[in-house]
Amino acid sequence: MKAFKYILLTSVFVFLSFITAMSLFAGVGEHNASDHWDYEGEGGPEHWGELKREYCKCKTGDMQSPIGISVTEKDKMDDIIFHYYPTPLKIINNGHTIQVNYDRGSSISIGHRRFELIQFHFHTPSEHIIHGKSYDMEAHLVHKGEHGELAVIAVLIEEGKENAFIKTLWSNIPKEVGKEHIVSDVRIYASQLLPKNTIGYYNYTGSLTTPPCSEIVNWFILKSPIEVSKAGLGKFTSIFKHDARPIQPVHGRVVKESK
Repeated sequence: MKAFKYILLTSVFVFLSFITAMSLFAGVGEHNASDHWDYEGEGGPEHWGELKREYCKCKTGDMQSPIGISVTEKDKMDDIIFHYYPTPLKIINNGHTIQVNYDRGSSISIGHRRFELIQFHFHTPSEHIIHGKSYDMEAHLVHKGEHGELAVIAVLIEEGKENAFIKTLWSNIPKEVGKEHIVSDVRIYASQLLPKNTIGYYNYTGSLTTPPCSEIVNWFILKSPIEVSKAGLGKFTSIFKHDARPIQPVHGRVVKESK
């Protein structure tokens, strides 16, 4: 009887060891970019929808961003009213872009709707293409409404004269990835990221341009670009050579253009 128990226990041990080994080998075989998204390779935009269940909209959504803007419907639209206030600089290299987190209290108003500024960040080259033109960079000022919906102001950036505001940001980029750097003695004013003319803009309904690609964004792309020096562009591209999602199908969406 004891011999039988020994044989049985030995068999179970061998079986479990075999299963464990097979699981480990399977894990090695399945390992690729995991759920870590990027802008190239196995974690690139064409694979985002496969990395995580939560990212499925990146593959199946029909209101994705960015888009190429060529055909528009001109309309009289509400002005964007900016209520931005200075805040201590809170800057982070999150591994995908340089992002500045903003203190509560700054917002925009569009008609009767109010959206609070949460953060702004940058992409190179521009994610939106306007009448066939791609810009050197694009800034996104991300605002959140009371029901969780987002309003993103996109500012197009082209090479030109030095931009003192962006120069200040770049000079405070933290070396450590993923850690917010708070510079309490530097106060920033998000209005300095805006062009002088904020009246003209394009508007359409779309998504986040990064995973999970949620289709909850009301996009406002300002027509007038701002400038940044060649050195300023170089500083960003030395960290992120390319962090722009390719343009997505319009799928019949109407892009409105302010008159």
